[in-house]
Amino acid sequence: MSESADFPHRLDNSIAVVTGAAQGLGLGIVEQLARMGATVIIADLQLEKAQTEADKLSQDDLQVDAAALDVTDSAAVDACFDKIANQHGRLDIVVNNAGVGQTVAPIVETSDAEWARVLGPTLTGAFYGCRAAGRIMEDQEAGSIVNISSINGQNPAALVAAYNVAKAGVISLTQTLALELAAYSVRVNAVCPGPVYTDFNKRNMAQRCQSLGISEDEMIERIRGAIPLGRWGEPFDIARGVAFLCSPAASWITGEVLTVSGGLKGVAATPPKRPKK
Repeated sequence: MSESADFPHRLDNSIAVVTGAAQGLGLGIVEQLARMGATVIIADLQLEKAQTEADKLSQDDLQVDAAALDVTDSAAVDACFDKIANQHGRLDIVVNNAGVGQTVAPIVETSDAEWARVLGPTLTGAFYGCRAAGRIMEDQEAGSIVNISSINGQNPAALVAAYNVAKAGVISLTQTLALELAAYSVRVNAVCPGPVYTDFNKRNMAQRCQSLGISEDEMIERIRGAIPLGRWGEPFDIARGVAFLCSPAASWITGEVLTVSGGLKGVAATPPKRPKK
């Protein structure tokens, strides 16, 4: 029996990178991984904010640092991951969390620019992260990649087609890479969060309320009532699912999609007809 079998959820001495983690769900994931013993790098476009959050967590005796990263820049992703792996001698965990929400609009009114803006960081950025991490982990024949998708990637909601497609693509990317890296003992899984009231969701909710003609409080309660466990999620709910998949406790799990949503399968509200222009 291996030494880690006694504490299968610990991540002591692991080197982890979480993209887009200067706030929200990503920051919750960083803190959870660090509390389980990992050294975690916040890789984010907002370097100053990422460093501030890393310094706060470090004051709690957690091993957290920050690095600048634009996940839409292929060469930058390769360079960032390679630098971290070279500095620490390996790269054990990568969580591809970076992404953006969509401006709420029907498909017939979604512009080329909006489509590209959403898919760039949310899907292509995840691809760049998977490819860079996969190369390193394939060579070291060990590692865990967790990609953050969404329940929208499983059950699409109206008025956010670009986001739905991006998150569905993340699931397919995850399952494909899991097959390709299995022979190298590298595990690749996805987590699909349900509603968590972060700044990310607040912006989307305000737009969706306008499209449906209801107040934000009404929408919040409507969604809460649809969640079987009766409450909105918190960042730590998602972070614990991610951390489990990164840990030795999940050593025989790959290519899986873990839905962390309080039992909610999707939001299927149908928008009314729009006034003719």
